[in-house]
Amino acid sequence: MATVETAFEQVITPVTHDLGDFKVNRVLPARERTMVGPFIFVDEFGPARLPAGRGMDVRPHPHINLATVTYLFDGAIEHRDSIGSHAVIEPGAINLMTAGSGIVHSERSPQARRPEGPSLYGMQTWLALPDGAEEIDPAFDHVPADALPLIEDEGASARVLMGTLWGATAATPQHSPTVYADILLAASGTIPIEAGADERAVMLVGGKAELDGQTLDQFALYVLRPGQEARLSSAGGARAMLMGGQAFTTRRYVFWNFVSSSRERIYQAKEDWQALRFPLIPGDDQEFIPLPQVPKTVSYP
Repeated sequence: MATVETAFEQVITPVTHDLGDFKVNRVLPARERTMVGPFIFVDEFGPARLPAGRGMDVRPHPHINLATVTYLFDGAIEHRDSIGSHAVIEPGAINLMTAGSGIVHSERSPQARRPEGPSLYGMQTWLALPDGAEEIDPAFDHVPADALPLIEDEGASARVLMGTLWGATAATPQHSPTVYADILLAASGTIPIEAGADERAVMLVGGKAELDGQTLDQFALYVLRPGQEARLSSAGGARAMLMGGQAFTTRRYVFWNFVSSSRERIYQAKEDWQALRFPLIPGDDQEFIPLPQVPKTVSYP
């Protein structure tokens, strides 16, 4: 009997971290794979409703040689960083923070949402910066929803968050060729997954869906076969994220919040954080996350 080839070449099962008020599903970096295009860290968090009076508080912490991308399905997150950026992100918008040579930031539930108990549901991803751009100056870009094209067809819609997909281009800056999209399928909805990027992956974040007829598990990462178009469909409705871009030819290492092509550079960042040599965040400089001895995120050889 002939073997039926699936649209995907690899499936990465998430590691779930229970943080008490909400859960985080992490698929990258994984032991079997560290990157899909520039994506080197992929977390899905929620959906959750935090208790009244409480909120999410990710205290000040550092990054180097990467860009963080925050995207929400529900709720709001207040961002502050050491270059003076201050923005509240809500569903439909993108926060792109380029760490480059080094930045410190915090992410918290806005005070105005805490009395009722804030909701929390979204994606936190990191993009490795390409060779020659790892040490660029830190920057922050808040891209509103109206700068992110919404592609609509019968039974399907897709918001292009980064790059060019389905003939539309997002305004989000790119440091290397990247594709990123939020796909919503109604009952009996379907959408093609274009084959243009070197590397692509799909994560089902809500409902039930199939990829070329193969049922997807929620929060797993399905890495698609290069050069092969696929079709995402749903009988009853679903939400999925498409991510990928140009493949990296130079290895990247990860330790905690640090990403670099050089392990020596990561060692230096660890020493700098312990010695309090990173800059402080205006308006949020009274606490910080200490360097962990054994981080949950690491991809050393």
